[in-house]
Amino acid sequence: MDLLDDARGLADDLVELRRRLHREPEVGLELPRTQAAVLDAIDGLGLEVTTGTGATSVTAVLRGGRRPAEGAPVVLLRGDMDALPMEEKTGLGFAAVNGAMHACGHDLHTASLVGAARLLHQHRDRLRGDVVLMFQPGEEGYDGAGVMVREGVLDAAGRRADAAYATHVSAAEVPLHRVTGRAGPLLAASHGLTVTVRGVGAHGSTPFRGRDPIVAMAEMITSLQAMVTRRFDVFDPVVLTVGVVHAGTRRNIIPDTAQFEATVRRFSDANEARLTEAIHETLHGVARAHGVEVEIEYVAGYPLTVNDPAEAAFAARVTEDLLGPGSYESLTEPSTASEDFSRVLAEVPGAMIFLGATPAGADPQAAPSNHDPRAVFDEAALPDGAALLATLAHAKLEDLAR
Repeated sequence: MDLLDDARGLADDLVELRRRLHREPEVGLELPRTQAAVLDAIDGLGLEVTTGTGATSVTAVLRGGRRPAEGAPVVLLRGDMDALPMEEKTGLGFAAVNGAMHACGHDLHTASLVGAARLLHQHRDRLRGDVVLMFQPGEEGYDGAGVMVREGVLDAAGRRADAAYATHVSAAEVPLHRVTGRAGPLLAASHGLTVTVRGVGAHGSTPFRGRDPIVAMAEMITSLQAMVTRRFDVFDPVVLTVGVVHAGTRRNIIPDTAQFEATVRRFSDANEARLTEAIHETLHGVARAHGVEVEIEYVAGYPLTVNDPAEAAFAARVTEDLLGPGSYESLTEPSTASEDFSRVLAEVPGAMIFLGATPAGADPQAAPSNHDPRAVFDEAALPDGAALLATLAHAKLEDLAR
């Protein structure tokens, strides 16, 4: 079933929906306007719709016309809906002005999943099972997938999903109408690190009368970087990046406390315990050397995103059948980004793939990338995304029903 032409026929509607979402981005788990837009867009499709209690999620089940009376196979499709807390600088006519931005393309994900719902509804008499449509808030650090999994999205059709798929658009690196992915680890596991250094305040002119937490914090930050390069194998990488630093009120006052926050990423489960131990050893060692105290909060974030090898190969075949030979590229290395679709893939075999949305004519290696306030996504990727999701569901149901 070739759905690409049908998807192109929906392009105007999908663009309109995407721009509506882009103008009013919402951050986190509570996205009331986005949820309302989704509910409006899928109204009339005969779906079994439920909304979340722990977040403004939408779960919709589409029953296939050729499903068996019992034990119908189930495929789940995910589209995340939340934006980032950053000021948009694209200059687009539909740019957001509320201090948030769809800089990661989740507005395209949502519109593409709506498009997939319409395509599957149009051809539901040919579907040999059920499709769960997972419209998810809170991917950007709020673990919205975890919320939805706990609320039962994987069993929304009445039995556990047999396979799960998601696409993620790229404003750079991946050319328009191209797809990338890989079997096995695709995205890193991520952890959050918050470190509070407690010293003794003093006048800036007499630092020897205090215990300077800023100097200790500075050494902690550089020591953590050295720890990563000297205690972990470069072929099993660890990434540690400090993104937030807070300390002091005036230039001539040594404060009592200083604090920094970091993201820590890894690709192997073997490194999880080693990282925890190494971080604590390093920070406590520096603290002792400076005569200060240190409090460490190290919180697990998203686990590894791992594509099932068979499902990754299946997604590659479906992509090339739909978009043409050479449209899929297998990545040699995983990415150090992280994703809460990992929660789904830890429970259900499936795959996430990257869909090119680099603006036509732009150099994929030079264009502003996801999470950049200047990131622009080509809306010509919307029919690709809708058709790809719908075709993955249809083809997998065919395979499962045999």
